Amino acid sequence: MSDSQKVVPLGTALPPAVRARNITKYFGSERVLDNVDFDLPSGSFTSLVGPSGCGKTTMLRIIAGIEEAGGGTIEINGVSSARDVPALGVVFQQGSLLPWKSVQKNVSFGLELAKLDKSEIKERVAHALEMVHLTGSEKKYPHQLSGGMQQRVGIARALALDPPILLMDEPFASVDAQTREELHDELLNIWEKSRKSVLFVTHSIDEAIVLSDQIIVMGARPGRVISRMKVDLPRPRTEESAHLMPGYGQLRSKIRNLLTPSNSESQSEEENSHYSDDDADIIQDITSMTLNPPIHETRGH
Repeated sequence: MSDSQKVVPLGTALPPAVRARNITKYFGSERVLDNVDFDLPSGSFTSLVGPSGCGKTTMLRIIAGIEEAGGGTIEINGVSSARDVPALGVVFQQGSLLPWKSVQKNVSFGLELAKLDKSEIKERVAHALEMVHLTGSEKKYPHQLSGGMQQRVGIARALALDPPILLMDEPFASVDAQTREELHDELLNIWEKSRKSVLFVTHSIDEAIVLSDQIIVMGARPGRVISRMKVDLPRPRTEESAHLMPGYGQLRSKIRNLLTPSNSESQSEEENSHYSDDDADIIQDITSMTLNPPIHETRGH
């Protein structure tokens, strides 16, 4: 039994899956994150929502251990030691698939790096592809897939690792509206069955409300938390049913008002302009996510 799957005695409160305290980050002289504090409750679905430039993606990358914070602390399941932190699943904006590998090989990539037994890899890959409705597409290559199918492969790759925590960076931003709604319902169904702790980054207020138990609203310049909101809409829910639930419109208006320019600077240049999308960066991100647990240290700037 892995550390992340240890039985917790009855009556013992679970620590937050992620606890972020006083996280700061600078790019050169620009402060992009300013004392960001929030918790991701264990087993919950939490969204970070805010305008471009508020540091949502940067915050997620710090939690994943891909980016270093300038100051503050991150705890994963109650621990901050890199040795004890469990592996995290990460789903990137564009799927970040390796174009020369088949669907099956993309999903098994992290498992092979972790040197799991071949029979276990085969079983995990098959189960992950079944969860995202891609059984039968194992031999296809990324260029043969639609945008929605590519994102499903990225989700399957993360699920195959069976991480206790899933970090998702605007995974549906590049697909059409109909496909996005379908993926919302699929993700909700997967979450209902697995109850993994999910941190989901999005620009979309509607997406955040449909999916989440909790919404962290961020402002920009510098990136900071301006509100934490509980989503009281009943579960299970679907894309269609959520919009019809009492309280949906009121919550949407409240978040939208928080994100008006008077409360949060709403625009910046490109939040991630310093990242490259070439194959070398894809491999680096996936390898870091798979092999290297996050190293969370406190540093002053």
